[in-house]
Amino acid sequence: MTRADIPAGMRLKDIAGWNQTPVDWERFLAPSPDGCFAAEVEGRVVGTATTIVYEGRFAWIGMVLVDPVCRGRGIGTRLLEKTIEHLDALQVPAMKLDATPQGKPIYEKLGFVTEYEIERWVLRRGASAASVPPGPTAADLGAILALDREIFGADRGELLRSVGGDAPEFTLVVQSPDKLTGYALGRRGSRADHLGPWMAADEASGRQLLDEFLRRSAREVIFVDCLQSNPLARPLLRSRGFEFARPLTRMYRGRNAHPGRPELLCAVLGPEFG
Repeated sequence: MTRADIPAGMRLKDIAGWNQTPVDWERFLAPSPDGCFAAEVEGRVVGTATTIVYEGRFAWIGMVLVDPVCRGRGIGTRLLEKTIEHLDALQVPAMKLDATPQGKPIYEKLGFVTEYEIERWVLRRGASAASVPPGPTAADLGAILALDREIFGADRGELLRSVGGDAPEFTLVVQSPDKLTGYALGRRGSRADHLGPWMAADEASGRQLLDEFLRRSAREVIFVDCLQSNPLARPLLRSRGFEFARPLTRMYRGRNAHPGRPELLCAVLGPEFG
């Protein structure tokens, strides 16, 4: 896949009803120009798959899309096989993805196993005026990136800097006198604003971050992909009017030597990025 294929990728994600923007496609292609793939039929892009390698520890597979008129031909499976071949050639020890219920059996056949469950929650509300205070300081961002590496399991600072640079008002921190107790970032998608990653060490920090994000967003629709096992996230989301939308399963293939600390994570960055 190349940048010239981004409009075709946008067509496929719009058919699927997903939330990515052209900038998100750039975030896949920039760090992994040889690891993103497009399937063509008679010169027309009918499928995509992307990869990102995080610090050589593990890779992420995302944006596995197939045009509905071409489903049932094995295109999605071939794209997945191509991403696995590419990552195996790079000797990446593990690869991860977030699977829909429909995709999970396909991934299992290719050697992926379940790590944990994720749920998308959606808030629909009336339009409002957003509060847009200054963005984070360099010290705030540095603290976020250091803690995120520990929690995610690998460095993804370049990606988070890109996300934070596009929406600095969504980059939030909560601090105690001696440490960071919570952080959050957000993106403006094509259909909704998306909160994530959202990390909180306690309920008060989680609530403060969620409420501040909701104040700073003017969108009528908000997406959050929260960990099913997190004791804080779902009660907070439910109390603010969010509703469950769909399940996802985080899966991995290979040796999961760097699982991070998901017990501290309320919500992930997104299924396409991890």
